[in-house]
Amino acid sequence: MLGCTNRPDNFLSLIRSMSVLNFLFLLLSCVQVLSCNKLDRDSLLSFHKHISSPPSDIPLNWSSTNCCIWEGITCNSKSRVTHLSLSGKGFSGTITPFLGNLTSLSYLNLSHNQFSGPLPFALFHTLSNLESLDLSYNLLYASQNHGLPVSIQTVDLSSNRFNGSINSSFFHGASSLISFNVSNNSFSGPLPSSICITSSFVKILDFSMNKFSGNISQGIGRCSKLEVFRAGLNSLSGWLPYDIYSVKTLSEISLPENYFSGPVNNSIVLLSNLSIIDLHGNELTGEVPTDIGLLSNLKQLILHTNSLNGSVPPSLMNCTSLKTLLLRNNHLGGKISSLDFSKLKELETIDFGNNSFVGNIPVRLCFCKSLSAVRLAYNHLEGEIPSCVAVLKSLSHLSLANNNLSDVVGALKILANCHNLSVLFLTNCFRDEPVRDNYSLLHLTGFQNLQILSLSGCQLKCEVPSWIGKLKKLRGLDLSYNQMTGTIPKWLGSMPRLFALDLTGNHLSGELPPEIGSLKALIAANADSNLYYLALPFLYGILEYDRLFYLPRGIKVGNNILSGNIPAELGQLTRLRVLDLSDNNFSGCIPSELSNLVNLEKMNLSANNLSCEIPESLTRLNFMSFFSVKNNDLQGEIPKGGQFDTFPNTSFEGNPKLLRRSFVGSRVDILLLVTAAKEPETLWHSLPFWLGYLVGFFLVGVSFLFNGS
Repeated sequence: MLGCTNRPDNFLSLIRSMSVLNFLFLLLSCVQVLSCNKLDRDSLLSFHKHISSPPSDIPLNWSSTNCCIWEGITCNSKSRVTHLSLSGKGFSGTITPFLGNLTSLSYLNLSHNQFSGPLPFALFHTLSNLESLDLSYNLLYASQNHGLPVSIQTVDLSSNRFNGSINSSFFHGASSLISFNVSNNSFSGPLPSSICITSSFVKILDFSMNKFSGNISQGIGRCSKLEVFRAGLNSLSGWLPYDIYSVKTLSEISLPENYFSGPVNNSIVLLSNLSIIDLHGNELTGEVPTDIGLLSNLKQLILHTNSLNGSVPPSLMNCTSLKTLLLRNNHLGGKISSLDFSKLKELETIDFGNNSFVGNIPVRLCFCKSLSAVRLAYNHLEGEIPSCVAVLKSLSHLSLANNNLSDVVGALKILANCHNLSVLFLTNCFRDEPVRDNYSLLHLTGFQNLQILSLSGCQLKCEVPSWIGKLKKLRGLDLSYNQMTGTIPKWLGSMPRLFALDLTGNHLSGELPPEIGSLKALIAANADSNLYYLALPFLYGILEYDRLFYLPRGIKVGNNILSGNIPAELGQLTRLRVLDLSDNNFSGCIPSELSNLVNLEKMNLSANNLSCEIPESLTRLNFMSFFSVKNNDLQGEIPKGGQFDTFPNTSFEGNPKLLRRSFVGSRVDILLLVTAAKEPETLWHSLPFWLGYLVGFFLVGVSFLFNGS
């Protein structure tokens, strides 16, 4: 009985023992799963030997025996490496063929590093399971043009140093390819449109920013599932391939900055899924497709910088999803006010500049409450700025330059209500217009976010408006070629961000205030760090800029009637690149402090009454490519050395007392710079000089003969 009573305990003990054994078996199984394949581990370690981390970063720790737990590694249930992801680690070195041993690898991402050298495409022959390859943003180039793996679906080789042509064999067998991106390299030759013959699943093709050339041959139309086609910034030419209009799945066509010619076929309106059309910077002709309004999903229409003509089709106003409309730099015309912009509720950016549009500024633009950037510059528009523009609270960029508008004071009063306005160009808009309300012009309010203001060429007859001094964010101010009078206000020197000031061509008098030498943005190295791209580029002078940061730092007050000495305080503006004080009545000496302007590229002090010598210290200005002091009263010798050895005689002419040294062997000639405006001397007055010169030349010649013998 005693034995019978113990049986349940023994049975329970047996069960417990079996449970422990099962647990140990499961544990051992898990350990076995977590231990990676030895070949995979050795291959990864061989790859690791050829790469290095930045000194500031923690090096890659691949020291444990189990590679499945290493950083960037993922294994499957069979202990084989399937994912290798080391994006953005700052690694350098080479990609070795040892990775070809990872035969179960399906995902490889080494993007945003500094891998260099040839990419061993041969390793793809063994990576038969690879579906995703991302090697973008490295320094790789191709060794041999081998084909892609059969299993590949997405390829991103963008932003490397690959070159040469892409053969059709490169895609042979890649029947599952969905996305192919080789942008920002140096590939050349024809565009490999044969890719669509191999794979009918392709959705994304990006060949932009390379050196592809020639026509796009027929074949793109076979990519029946293609959604995105990009090949901008190449040297492609000819007409747009006609079979592209048959790819009904397309949502983006981006082919800018090429040499495409001919018209945009009206068949493009059959691509009802299109949301982006970017064909800018080509040689396209003809009209904007008449029925383009059928593209109800269109968000961006970018056709600027071509040779399109005709008028803007009214049907375009049916593209109610439109956000960006850029048609500048064409030959378009017609009455702009006839277009019904009221339907474009989503419109954010519109650029009709540099065309031949006529009529008034469309009042219906005011219905586009999302507008942030408007450029209608360089057309033939007339009338006043509509008062309803004041309701455009998102407006930050407005350029109406070079039109025939009226009522400058009314325009500024309206625009002062656009509180987000940061860029305002009204250049040459109000020519020869008398200012009826001078007090309002001088005492406006608003514009607190303004960063660039141009009222150049508006023939304004007033003093420099005092309200400008309240614009603490202003970086660029252009009031050139008006009829402004009075003095240059001292408060300009206290504007914290101002670094581009142009007051050229006015009637300003008095002295140049020393306070100008206190402009913080021209002194501190980190005073302006605005690197953001603007919604639209702008013309400043004759150059086009797309960032405020690139705006040249300069002070231009030429062609006024300023007098007195040049302030030595200007020498504090060490970030200054352009200094133009020409065509004034400045007198005294050129301050030696100007030699502290170490970044100066242009200095124009011509047509003043400057005297004394040119400071020798100016030869330290190593970036100065233009220098002029002509038509002054300078004296002494012209400095030698540095950039001064490159300046032509015309930079110094018109200074009768100014001498230039010229070394000939061991003899020194002092040459007098003769001004073209100086009265010619008579023969008898010049005869003693020429006799002395000839005698001296004869004696020197005889001396050389005797020395030579």
